[in-house]
Amino acid sequence: MSNGPILEVIALDAQDAVAAQEGGADRLELVTDMAADGLTPSAETFAAVRAAVDIPVRVMLRAADGFSAGDARDVAALCAAAAELREAGADAFVLGFLDAHGRPDLVAVERLLDVIEGCPWTFHRAIDRAADRHELRLHLAELPGLDTYLTAGAPEGVSEGLPTLIAEAARRGEPGYEQRILVGGGLRAAHVPALRAAGIDAFHIGGAARGPEGWAAPVSATAVREWASEISQ
Repeated sequence: MSNGPILEVIALDAQDAVAAQEGGADRLELVTDMAADGLTPSAETFAAVRAAVDIPVRVMLRAADGFSAGDARDVAALCAAAAELREAGADAFVLGFLDAHGRPDLVAVERLLDVIEGCPWTFHRAIDRAADRHELRLHLAELPGLDTYLTAGAPEGVSEGLPTLIAEAARRGEPGYEQRILVGGGLRAAHVPALRAAGIDAFHIGGAARGPEGWAAPVSATAVREWASEISQ
């Protein structure tokens, strides 16, 4: 991976993965079912993607829309899916759950971490729905492998969350703020200069990587290339 800015692209399959890599993506987030905002893909899909590209792949661990892990049976099923993905060679993941009070669901998260022990992982946009995002960061700070927060800074998206993102970037290195900020969720090219000026160097795109048709189309290498150029300026 480049030492410069990181561009992470959502991929649904090997075709998306190849186009993203061709366009200059640095990393993939592999999911299925974007109608539910991205769920856990099959081990077979992961294997096909891993065989098709050589850039890093982070695999989503999420069984249903929203940020609840569900009941004990749901968590057990997700752990089984994670184990299957590990056996297929997955070595980096995306996850994150909240309890009914908007606090991090440490029970569910730690059960999954037992399965993916030794793997780096991203806490995804559940942080944007947390009752207190600072407290969430402090609660998660010592969890092994956590190196990234995927966040828009606000539930509504980057336009509304930009001040929060800039403020959090300024706290880099403080307890709870050691992890990289990966900005995604309504990210537009117009946001990039202010984010780069704040020291943020990781960007996440989904529909924007697919051109004007959005999720109705596969990843466009041209669209990815334009974004890679944008964040490198």
